[in-house]
Amino acid sequence: MFRISDLGFRIFRFALFFLTLVFNMLVFSYAQQEFIYDSKGKRDPFIPLVTTDGRLLKLEEEESKEDLLLEGIIYDKNGLSYAIVNGFVVKISDTVCNYQVLKIEKNKVSFIKDGQITEIELKKEEE
Repeated sequence: MFRISDLGFRIFRFALFFLTLVFNMLVFSYAQQEFIYDSKGKRDPFIPLVTTDGRLLKLEEEESKEDLLLEGIIYDKNGLSYAIVNGFVVKISDTVCNYQVLKIEKNKVSFIKDGQITEIELKKEEE
């Protein structure tokens, strides 16, 4: 019959304790790393829009011409043109950042807000 000596049993217990300790240190050190969300200028989806008592939160948005980033234009001479603004695909009469798309041309897009027309030209990429 197989019998473990007293010294062998102590070594086994010590090794098991040591491995458990190392495993716990690795797990808890990994869990301690904090995740930082980069919203890249957009609303943080982890912030609730409704308070605990049921009130809706109003999001404060900085609104300026600099907020409109024209990333691309899909131009159609028949009027079915699209533009990519701030990561959203928009067409004439759509709204982005409280600006309404008024006109999409080959190299620029016109927006209107509060009766003021703003034109954003498509910048060509440097090669």
